[in-house]
Amino acid sequence: MADHTVTVTPSENGAQLAYSETFNVAVPFIDRHIDEGRGAKIVIRTLDGTVVTYSELARSVNRCGNALLGLGIEPGDRMLMIVKDCPEFFYLFWGAIKAGVVPVPLNTLLRATDYAYIIEDSGATMLVYSPEFSGEVEPALDKLKKKPKHAILTEGAGTTVRSLINEADAALDPAPATATSDAFWLYSSGSTGRPKGTVHLQRDIPTTCQLYATDVLGVTEDDIHFSAAKLFFAYGLGNAMSFPLWAGGTAILAAPRPTPELTFEVIETFKPTLYYGVPTLYAAQLAMLENATPDLSSVRYCVSAGEALPADIFRRWQEKTGLTILDGIGSTEALHVFMGNTPTDQRPGTSGHVVPGYEAKIIGDDGKEVPFGEAGTLLIRGNSVARAYWNKPEKTAETMLEGDWLFTGDTYRQDEDGYYVYEGRSDDMMKVGGIWTSPIEIEGRLIEHPKVLEAAIVARADKDDLIKPEAWIVLNDKAEAADDGAREALQKELHDHVKAGLAPYKYPRWWNFVDELPKTATGKIQRFKLRQPAS
Repeated sequence: MADHTVTVTPSENGAQLAYSETFNVAVPFIDRHIDEGRGAKIVIRTLDGTVVTYSELARSVNRCGNALLGLGIEPGDRMLMIVKDCPEFFYLFWGAIKAGVVPVPLNTLLRATDYAYIIEDSGATMLVYSPEFSGEVEPALDKLKKKPKHAILTEGAGTTVRSLINEADAALDPAPATATSDAFWLYSSGSTGRPKGTVHLQRDIPTTCQLYATDVLGVTEDDIHFSAAKLFFAYGLGNAMSFPLWAGGTAILAAPRPTPELTFEVIETFKPTLYYGVPTLYAAQLAMLENATPDLSSVRYCVSAGEALPADIFRRWQEKTGLTILDGIGSTEALHVFMGNTPTDQRPGTSGHVVPGYEAKIIGDDGKEVPFGEAGTLLIRGNSVARAYWNKPEKTAETMLEGDWLFTGDTYRQDEDGYYVYEGRSDDMMKVGGIWTSPIEIEGRLIEHPKVLEAAIVARADKDDLIKPEAWIVLNDKAEAADDGAREALQKELHDHVKAGLAPYKYPRWWNFVDELPKTATGKIQRFKLRQPAS
């Protein structure tokens, strides 16, 4: 087998991937396309009209890698990226990997305190950021006694990524590596606690691309990918970069915040064949579809991850658009979707089945597998799981378990037909009247009501210190919550709606109407921010 190659062997239990002894993942994702005759094909389109061909991408990746080495960045050093969705993201990420440097894309929505923590935690030698994020990045640098050796903008005046690329050589030999060498990090968005640096290997990206993009979604080089989820986190990184590059397709990059108006405009203009969203956005898009009829005819599948997709959103989206949303679950640690519904097999309100090539089991508090149908914590295993958390051996030991199992922290059960049903985060589950209750189930019932746009349920202790559900509601018509009389009537209406559809003890005891819910960048509701002390 030639250097830097991967061989795929089909199997009933998921494709088997074999790697050459020397393997730098930038070669099959960047260089291979030139050898296969795609040099003139467009790989990236942006909203401002920028187009990048595969030949231009390969040259810019090489120039970027050489620029990093020319700055004295050494193989194994970390390069933090606080970069919007743009071609430079591709150049930096793959140029670093090809040069042996470790790229670390960061959430662009963080604040200075968060950035200061990550810069210090990572020990990064270099920091690259888009001008749009200067207001948080530069104060973060000012907080630090020990700063990165280099901190530069992607564009603008002076020394920037663009100026360095323009001056660097366009030929670069790939740094030696193996399939199990470190390649890149991602910091977990985390619904609780400090972000953790997840260390990913060279083989991790090809694994997700083959097992999910190719074998589940059927991605080909003819596909055009548009991801509302951004490149800086695991879901978006696959959707908008690694999936198109694996197949030789095209990515549409949109830097602005993904509003319903923007996403529909992008779909109408650029005609993607695959659209990747999150449940929160699908809900907002459905609200807009009440008064709009965008042309979505180019899309063959919609994909959802980040948080469980309620069955009602699945059904309403299908009724309004004729399109199917394929809901799945992934994580920063596992890199992309490891369990999901498929084009030929969907069950609304579930996460489908395990993606072939991965394994899953549900365990109880004793660490043993629970009987079929009972809820417990989901463990998964596969060749895209991160090696470790950087500099956190205790957290690594708690999460990356013996036998290469990943402790997801998600509570799941299997229904009578073996579909996996999400019951919430393990730390979001609540016992009401001594019975385990899922916030997801109550939230799903609430958003079936036509007046509710979004809902979050958290556990709250009452005056007797007994746990009961509390509701936080975003209405389609936010003005309705401003009037005391209307709010009281609506509260009763929602109370009756929940009790009519769920077991009586599951109805919320407190009601809060808000303009928006706190979320991570991936669209996960941060329920811990909504919890209140005992009343």
